[in-house]
Amino acid sequence: MVVFLLLLLSVLGLAGRLFWLQVIQGHALAQQARSRQAPSTRSVAIRRPIVDRQGEVLAWDEMRVRIWAHPVYFQFPGDRDGQRRSAAEVSQRLAPVLNRPAADLEQRLSGQGSSIRLLEHLSLEKGERVEALGISGIDVEVYPQRRYPQGELFANVVGFLNLERQPQAGLELSRNTQLQQGERSPWRLGAGSGAMLPVNTLSMGAITDDAMQLQLSLDARLQRAAYGALSAAMEQWTATQGAVMVMDVQNGELLALASQPSFDPGRFWQANPRHFRGWPVEDLYEPGSTFKPVNLAIALEEGVIHGNSTVHDTGSVVVESWTLHNNRNQVHGVITMPQVLQVSSNVGMVKTMSRLSRQRYWQWLHKLEIEQAPDTDLPGATAGQLKSLQVFRSNPIHAATASFGQGIALTPLKLLQLHAALANGGWLVRPHVVQGLRNRNAMAATPRLPQRKRIFQEASTATVRNWMAAATRLAQAPGAGLQPRPVAGKSGTSQKARHGGYDPDTVTTSFVAHLPTDQPRFVVLAVLDEPRGEETYGTTVALPVAYRVIDSIMALDNLLPARGGAG
Repeated sequence: MVVFLLLLLSVLGLAGRLFWLQVIQGHALAQQARSRQAPSTRSVAIRRPIVDRQGEVLAWDEMRVRIWAHPVYFQFPGDRDGQRRSAAEVSQRLAPVLNRPAADLEQRLSGQGSSIRLLEHLSLEKGERVEALGISGIDVEVYPQRRYPQGELFANVVGFLNLERQPQAGLELSRNTQLQQGERSPWRLGAGSGAMLPVNTLSMGAITDDAMQLQLSLDARLQRAAYGALSAAMEQWTATQGAVMVMDVQNGELLALASQPSFDPGRFWQANPRHFRGWPVEDLYEPGSTFKPVNLAIALEEGVIHGNSTVHDTGSVVVESWTLHNNRNQVHGVITMPQVLQVSSNVGMVKTMSRLSRQRYWQWLHKLEIEQAPDTDLPGATAGQLKSLQVFRSNPIHAATASFGQGIALTPLKLLQLHAALANGGWLVRPHVVQGLRNRNAMAATPRLPQRKRIFQEASTATVRNWMAAATRLAQAPGAGLQPRPVAGKSGTSQKARHGGYDPDTVTTSFVAHLPTDQPRFVVLAVLDEPRGEETYGTTVALPVAYRVIDSIMALDNLLPARGGAG
């Protein structure tokens, strides 16, 4: 009886212990086991493709294969239990499949630990052939590798993943949640001793769900044209950086956003990290004369000028202790508002905007949301800079320089947004590049865009557009050798602030255009920073770039109406 009771107590104790471990603590212990078995806590997020508005692929996950070897488990099909094959024997079977010398494979398999990463970046076909060999201790890991087939063309917009597949820039970073299809772990399991368990991972076809994709408003055809025109101008003028943007003025969609310097996102480690930034969205600059049409719209709204207004350009104007001049000290006499834009009269703008009180002028600049970052899905959008109301009101020089686009700072994206408002009848639209998630047949989810905000009356913007169109027809591009285009445009050449003053030899050149002229659908902005050479002006440097892009827009069959770009 004593022996029986002792045995019974032992069995009951063992049963109780098993119940405690398997039922009470079973879930927690299973999780602990999985965490200890996995040699890395990382999981690989299978990402959705990114495509342009026509469905052309900009980024996608290509499935590749990595071969792992665990020599302690080497066996061939049909071997008896406990039999172990040598590294030389395994290498002989793998060599013809992997197209590698057997001696090289044997060297890698010999004298190393229990888990050897033999080869990677292999095709799925080779992975299937290795699996077909049935060698125990040779495991095939299928993993995604991000590909960017367009190279540097979309790099500043799309961004990239680092070697750990962590998003670092662009839409890859800002839209990371949308781009992830789900988390899957391709890592081998390991025993408590550290030896790798011979557990096959994902099969060849396990990661194929690419039905959903992130579609952008960008058009690869137009992006190539913009990037090519920009590249040629950057080389010709040895500019430090440049950008070309095309926006649909009705809904804020960007059809092109090309910028340089750029980089190859597939080889990001070879690039300068400063090039990862989307500078047209993040960097501030003084827009210069491309801001003059915006100021004229403000003056029209306030009733200080009208369609037939004139101004007396004396070549210079004194503001407190400052004397402000036109370019090359030109004197234009009495000129109309279209002529103010045509000759880009700084003096004419100072005198025109001085008809408005400085406080009211500041309130208008504030209403334009210059001090706010544009509401956009592009990462890193930066707010502009505007003097405080007190400083602006008490120092006349700030209002004077702001009248011709100096002394205020904004991003090229913000300037594009303001010109879109001039083109669409006065509405401030949201600049964006993401159209939404879609499958192969239809859009599945579209982002909800905020309501448009009116900042100008339609009559004011129509008058400014007519003035811009007239100025563009009258203006000549010295040395450009270009035929005029039917657009409403304005060039800009702004000096850059250096060491407490403006450097006349360091400028930012730009050109903005609305097209078609009668009912604009697009705004094009070209900006080239610090061009070098003779006659570096917006008309000589940036205008030819914009015209090449405009030609491409007019040539693409599904961007403009059938009547083309005639105004």
